[in-house]
Amino acid sequence: MAVTAAALAEKVTVKWTLGEFLSFEETAQIKHQLVAGRIYNMAGGTRNHSRITSNIIGETYLRLRESGCGINTSDMLVRIDEHNAVYPDMSVVCGVDHYSDDRELALLNPIVVVEVTSPSTRDDDRGWKLDLYKSLPSLRACLIIDQQRIFAELHTRADDGWRLQTFDSLDDRIPLAALRIELPMAQVYADVAE
Repeated sequence: MAVTAAALAEKVTVKWTLGEFLSFEETAQIKHQLVAGRIYNMAGGTRNHSRITSNIIGETYLRLRESGCGINTSDMLVRIDEHNAVYPDMSVVCGVDHYSDDRELALLNPIVVVEVTSPSTRDDDRGWKLDLYKSLPSLRACLIIDQQRIFAELHTRADDGWRLQTFDSLDDRIPLAALRIELPMAQVYADVAE
């Protein structure tokens, strides 16, 4: 059973604020996430994780050139609220980037975020982390890609809530309407060991 963001928040008694976290993170030797006011170390990735993420960034970049949209890698922190800030594998902003402060360490307004799951993060990415992303007013889509099998989930904001589409074939195309592009699953999984 996936843990929700609300359940995590209820367990925290002493919370770090975003400002405290950013000051800490700016000088840290490894990356961390701020979840419900607590700081968590981030794990490294695998070959498949790296290849899939690179494929998505490359394919998205090719389709968005000269569109006014910018791509951020997993080095860009996304601020959810005062006690939550996470690193998606990719985020996209169309128009002007907005940050939590002048240091430009935490992005406020992504319209699309992408997570590539691993066995250790799959439940988090589809549980509390997805809940956090969906709470962002700017967000229009969250794409979750499985690195161990050909499978993608696209969560898209609609007028009456969020819609879920799944893709499990290399012939599928993932429609990112907020960016006015489609990502071919064959390109997402190109050069990935099965």
